[in-house]
Amino acid sequence: MTVTREARRGEPPPDETTDGPDRRQAVDFDGLYHAHFRSLTVQLAAYCGDLSQAQDLVQEAFCRAFARWSRVSRYDDPVAWVRRVAWNLATSRWRRLRTAESWLHRQREEHVPGPGPDRVALTAALAQLPPTQRRAVVLHHLADLSVGQIAEQEGVPEGTVKSWLHRGRAALAAQLTTTNEVTDHA
Repeated sequence: MTVTREARRGEPPPDETTDGPDRRQAVDFDGLYHAHFRSLTVQLAAYCGDLSQAQDLVQEAFCRAFARWSRVSRYDDPVAWVRRVAWNLATSRWRRLRTAESWLHRQREEHVPGPGPDRVALTAALAQLPPTQRRAVVLHHLADLSVGQIAEQEGVPEGTVKSWLHRGRAALAAQLTTTNEVTDHA
């Protein structure tokens, strides 16, 4: 008479080898991996369209199976579990790519025209000013700071800022007038 005992929840299945339960699990996982890696990779490659991506997905599925091997090894079909995990990973990858592509399509390209000749001339003229005069002109006319705010920021008296602005404007006027006269005669 043979007495069989059903496996209880939380217990590993009865061990039939003499090498101990740890050795059996390692052999089973290795055997499962070597027997099914290629076939699962082919299936995922057909689904994904990319062999290297399929190999990565199947490898990740097997890594997850290995981490849970004490539980996965007791399933009726551990390969089905690995296959399901690999397919879920592929689906998640596809969803992430679709979301990223959708986001990229929503981004609108802004076409900004290049700087006009006046802006190029002004930039070139500003570049030729001394740094203090350039800073004063830019802060006053482009940043809309008052003479008092510029003086406070630069740590100088207001009279100095007024002097920088006057000299900077005069130099810009001379340079821009010369530039306009040259382009008008050409």
